[in-house]
Amino acid sequence: MEASSVAITILWSLLFVYSMLGSLDFGAGFWGMVYSNENKNTNASVIANKFLSPAWEITNVFLVIFVVSVVTFFPFATTLLSSILLVPVALGLFLLTVRTTFMVFEHYAQRFRTLLRITSGVTGLILPALLVSILPITLGGFVDFENDYPRLHYGELMTHPTLYMHIAFGLSTELFISAVFLMDYAKEAEDWSAYHTFRKHALWLGPVSILVAVLTIGTFPVEADWIVQNIEANWLWFGLSIVFFLIGYSALFLKHRDGKRGFARLAVVSIIIQYGLAIYAYGSAHLPYLVYPDLTVADGFTSASFYPMLIIYAIGFGILIPGFILFWKLFLKDRRYLKQE
Repeated sequence: MEASSVAITILWSLLFVYSMLGSLDFGAGFWGMVYSNENKNTNASVIANKFLSPAWEITNVFLVIFVVSVVTFFPFATTLLSSILLVPVALGLFLLTVRTTFMVFEHYAQRFRTLLRITSGVTGLILPALLVSILPITLGGFVDFENDYPRLHYGELMTHPTLYMHIAFGLSTELFISAVFLMDYAKEAEDWSAYHTFRKHALWLGPVSILVAVLTIGTFPVEADWIVQNIEANWLWFGLSIVFFLIGYSALFLKHRDGKRGFARLAVVSIIIQYGLAIYAYGSAHLPYLVYPDLTVADGFTSASFYPMLIIYAIGFGILIPGFILFWKLFLKDRRYLKQE
């Protein structure tokens, strides 16, 4: 396996992890805002914010690792990427800074807690929309060169339906994944009002996310015919993804001996596998291009820093993984935290 293929696989794996964590993080912020009214007959907001409070830092860690990986593994791609992605990335970083600042001070500014939750919820929708808007830019048809300088056609991008279908796909996916996970989280906390609330949302968001995903492919620009053909060639992996979706979605209907419906843990694991298969299949279909047709993986890659970075990553994750395990035990499994008022 070539070094550039290993590098893009690592990068895509980090993107997968961040997309999952980001869906949980941003989705929890949205659900926490929606159910922040204490008169509602559910503890969904309490459960969402109980998860969100310690989890957003983990999400930011993987975002930093991902950005560093892009710069170190693909330095020759940074000129093109930084030029055409300047606006969405800059807006995303600004909103992420605002959200992070508000999250830091949430526990110290009780009088502004409602405003802080609204900020977390709104940015939890806008940030994924900005991040997902990067995908159609890479498909072709929106970038050209003037005097050897890359130029993104914002007018064409903003008026093309594929942009809005990508955004709809990102938001429906975020809300579905977060609803399924928070359903399982509520079960761990034995908070059945929140459990049934998130299960209700997962039931309708699941089919919507699949339908939007299929419709999104149908809105690809004509220049993206190359990736449509590659997606059709990878039909087996996408088919397996659908199989795991059906397993996870069916688990929401299974009945326990006590009469409660939903095997939450089976649903969470199956849905994560589903999106893992879909993301890697899409990444495979996107090869060999980072941005079609101007930038390939091989063109943007450098081997100069590849092997030293592998060693650094091995050491870094050797330090981080025990911390992640401790985080899991303290905030996702410890009933003293889950059940505290």
